[in-house]
Amino acid sequence: MKLATLKDGTRDGQLIVVSRDLKTAVVADGIARSLQRALDDWFFIAPQLDELYRTLNEGRARRSFDFDPRNCMAPLPRAFQWADGSAYVNHVELVRKARNAEMPASFWQDPLMYQGGSDDFIGPTDDIELKHEEWGIDFEAEVAVITDDVPMGATPDQAFQQIRLLMLVNDVSLRNLIPEELAKGFGFFQSKPASSFSPVAVTPDELGEAWKDAKVHLPLRSIWNGKLVGQPNAGVDMVFNFAQLISHLTKTRNARAGTIVGSGTVSNKDSKKGYSCIAEKRCLETIADGKPTTGFMSFGDTIKIEMLDGDGKSIFGAIDQTVQQHGRPKPQQAEPEPPKADVSVEQ
Repeated sequence: MKLATLKDGTRDGQLIVVSRDLKTAVVADGIARSLQRALDDWFFIAPQLDELYRTLNEGRARRSFDFDPRNCMAPLPRAFQWADGSAYVNHVELVRKARNAEMPASFWQDPLMYQGGSDDFIGPTDDIELKHEEWGIDFEAEVAVITDDVPMGATPDQAFQQIRLLMLVNDVSLRNLIPEELAKGFGFFQSKPASSFSPVAVTPDELGEAWKDAKVHLPLRSIWNGKLVGQPNAGVDMVFNFAQLISHLTKTRNARAGTIVGSGTVSNKDSKKGYSCIAEKRCLETIADGKPTTGFMSFGDTIKIEMLDGDGKSIFGAIDQTVQQHGRPKPQQAEPEPPKADVSVEQ
């Protein structure tokens, strides 16, 4: 099934069920007010949501309305935990090679992971608002999973059983702030502003055969200023799958329902597949020519991140954003019409 969160003026929004073709939706208030509530009691609530999903796809759901991603928050507008890995070691290797640094052999056996801010995620079409272009604004196209409760010390097999939903991520990075932060030896903070997520989170069964070995075997498309710049396959060159990333996370602590785990920037060794972040493109330029020529994002730039199934249909909907200067007055534009739907649910 496919789930999203409608903007309703509250911090956690209103859970809605979205049709498979992403054209219609229905409010799930009679079942669960928010996605976090559904995750907290998944085995009781999920079957009810799945039944509503079935009736929606069959055209029998009452009070359905047209689905518009502009009305959506992130599926989980705030989460108890957001941990981002770096499962595509090719990306890490390129970064190291560009600055003539050797990559430790341990990076191939032990995942890299950092804990990001999870209290203020950005909606799929909301602007990326930042103070300065000089910070080196970059997009990062990733895949992420949302877990149920995962106990401390979980094996990869145990962790795999607790994966409930998948989403796409734009893990925005401020490249020019990263070096000084990492030099302190204490990890990312200011260089990692709020991340944004796809309009819809989906259960693994929606991916069919593309969900295999705890990986998503489909291309992830990044379109920067209207130009396709990358479509690496998320199932290729993923050294650590999601089960292994979750197991790594829970080595010394529990992960509670609603934990989000990211894959890190999707990257293929085949450079013809393009890139999922500008930093990788700049690394390739540096390796080839001694210096980068591609600049980072400017105010007014757009980024669209999307994954299509084998029939060319969008699975998660698109992250479709514009970079804007924070604090600058925005031009007046028509707001999307809010859905006219009764919050009660009848099946």
